[in-house]
Amino acid sequence: MPVIIKTTEEIELLREGGKRLGEIVRMVAKKVAPGITTRELDMYTRELISAQDGDTPAFLNYTPYGADYPYPAALITSVNSEVVHGIPGDYVLKQGDIISLDCGLKHAGLFTDHAITVPVGPISKEATELLRVTREALYLGIEQARPGNYTGDIGYAIEQYVKKFGYGIVRDLSGHGVGREIHEDPYVPNYGKKGKGELLKKGMTIAIEPMLNIGKGDVVTLKDGYTIKTTDNSLSAHFEHTVLITDGDPEILTE
Repeated sequence: MPVIIKTTEEIELLREGGKRLGEIVRMVAKKVAPGITTRELDMYTRELISAQDGDTPAFLNYTPYGADYPYPAALITSVNSEVVHGIPGDYVLKQGDIISLDCGLKHAGLFTDHAITVPVGPISKEATELLRVTREALYLGIEQARPGNYTGDIGYAIEQYVKKFGYGIVRDLSGHGVGREIHEDPYVPNYGKKGKGELLKKGMTIAIEPMLNIGKGDVVTLKDGYTIKTTDNSLSAHFEHTVLITDGDPEILTE
């Protein structure tokens, strides 16, 4: 599939959608507290999206490649050792947990994608550091999202920073193009070599999303067919922004 360069009109709509999605995720994050279930967070997300004129959840009833059934929620909730694609349910958040909130929005027919990992009450120093490093890795990757660079430059920046802390980079999962579809080319890994991969061009929109484990980078998919967790049960964190490649500095659409 060729990389899609977005039109000026599409970019304006993606800006609008990205701004809305950023606000939705911030509001959901404020609801995170001991005693709330992940299903309650999903239902709140649905309420927020339905309040936006004509917007719909990108993930609800979406069947990604290889899946046996559609994803059943608007919000992806991945707790502690769950890396991504956790399904909201009856799990009651408790103090000391960390939870990734990953949401996609379809606005005016175009998609944006955004994720943050947040603490549930006070958390350990170890978990706090994991969140800090993963978030910083995201922004270092975004800094490389410039015309004339390559996806490998993004991955290299993330990998070199993370190596100093000894965290495992999840190599089985990656960022991706986004916009006309929730998942488009190019593939945007969180490791790589400078000057390798897909050439970045003005008008591309990509989702950059480092996923880091305190332990090894190895993961396994659970029986539900969606939830991916660390094989060693170590904590995992995930941060993601949808980014526009411009003439110069990258523009974060979901800030």
